[in-house]
Amino acid sequence: MSDSGFQPGPVRRPVGLETEFGVLRPSDPYANPVVLSSQVVEAYSAGADAPSARWNYAGEDPLADLRGGRLRRSAAHPSQLTDDPALPAPSGDASPVMRTADPPPAPWGSQARPSAVEEALPQAAATVLVNGARLYVDHAHPEYSAPEALGPVDAVLWDRAGEVVARRAMEAVEASGRGPVVLVKNNTDGKGAAYGAHENYQVPRATDFDALVRALTPFMVTRPVVCGAGRVGIGQRSEAPGFQMSQRADFVENEVGLETTFNRPIINTRDEPHADPARWRRLHVIGGDANMFDYSALLRLGTTSLVLWAIEQGTDLRWDSLVLDDPVQETWNVSHHPDLDYRISTAGGGSYTAAELQQVYLDLVLDAFDEAGAEPSRDDRLVLEQWQSVLDRMRADLFSVAAEVEWVCKYQLLLRQRERAGLQWSDPRLAAIDLQWADLRPSHGLVHRLDRAGAVKRLFAPERVEAAADEPPANTRARARGEAVANRPDLVKASWTSLVFDPGQGDLLRYPIADARGA
Repeated sequence: MSDSGFQPGPVRRPVGLETEFGVLRPSDPYANPVVLSSQVVEAYSAGADAPSARWNYAGEDPLADLRGGRLRRSAAHPSQLTDDPALPAPSGDASPVMRTADPPPAPWGSQARPSAVEEALPQAAATVLVNGARLYVDHAHPEYSAPEALGPVDAVLWDRAGEVVARRAMEAVEASGRGPVVLVKNNTDGKGAAYGAHENYQVPRATDFDALVRALTPFMVTRPVVCGAGRVGIGQRSEAPGFQMSQRADFVENEVGLETTFNRPIINTRDEPHADPARWRRLHVIGGDANMFDYSALLRLGTTSLVLWAIEQGTDLRWDSLVLDDPVQETWNVSHHPDLDYRISTAGGGSYTAAELQQVYLDLVLDAFDEAGAEPSRDDRLVLEQWQSVLDRMRADLFSVAAEVEWVCKYQLLLRQRERAGLQWSDPRLAAIDLQWADLRPSHGLVHRLDRAGAVKRLFAPERVEAAADEPPANTRARARGEAVANRPDLVKASWTSLVFDPGQGDLLRYPIADARGA
């Protein structure tokens, strides 16, 4: 499904995925997740028989806001300070750390050698892999940040490669003698903790941000109907029994905002483009679910890219008519109605189910093609056809899309289990099935079992996914990063936008790779 050549089209924009894995030790339910996460990353770096490099924090700016300005460090929540290698950011609520000074931005070209504090840190705390990805400890979770991909098809492939990395990491931890560690590709423990599966889309700086927010929000509210991962429990702490479409929906608390670990917004405003800031923004989407199904991930990324492209063509009253009165509440309401019977009222007087509103967005995208005189690329057509097919089939028979839409398959399995065993949604056995669904051990995970039974429609052969853990995309700057990790012993550290080499004397040399499409 993937190729190395550039094909123009709306979905062929740089895309990147970040997945924070749930982590646990079966023999010790009280094991410290920060320690476990460190063991996972360290073991992979040391025992996976693959070179790696330190992460370069210089140039990161997590407090810049797309709405303008920059939050002062003294006013920031500690979890927002993700650019300090000496002080890892905690997850969720924490005591404030008072900082009064903002460090100057790091210059291009030469740079000073790492400080003693940075040198003392284990390399594995934040490491760069041969496929151009980043593997590190983030907010008490091991995080795999996939390499930049050009379009949703490649993005799905290199996200799936993160599952291979996770499996190898688990094997490496056990081989090190520290006992088994289990990684889970989900987004909540069902007891109040949430961890992200973030998406990143390159969008033109020239696109009006307020118009983008207005047009995109109703789409994001209803998107889980085609790409949610499903969850047992209603409320952040599963306060009420039931099943819902999305793992993340109940953790959405705000419409627009800079935060990511608390007061989580539908539209995140972190202005850290990892590209030429005069030309590009990076739209950082934090409300999506981690997907184990290829086609759910494809619809999550591909439909969003298409809608963004349509918005970039210009917004008008058609978009304004879709505005919602209370998007946060509607996010919860949509997710809590897996039988697709909930209707959303819009500013234009319309009333839609989630699937119907997704159809409205699909029609607007098709209109944008006609008005622009544009021809869909191969990847565009794949996404458009799958989007339409899923919407048509789920409205006629919900479970007809179970092989492609993850939450529907999980819902079907759980309903059958309830019927066989006479269980209520509050039964802990159903919660256990929900957790086992995303277990990344091939011998334990339910998705792995369904896959072997041919019940999951796949985009890629297993060998292709395995290979993507060891090779970067060929058509983005990730290739330069991954090949430097694999072949340059003088590589000291790397980031999304630069490589730092040691010439053997004097200052280190910093080589910029600012263009995400290649280097």
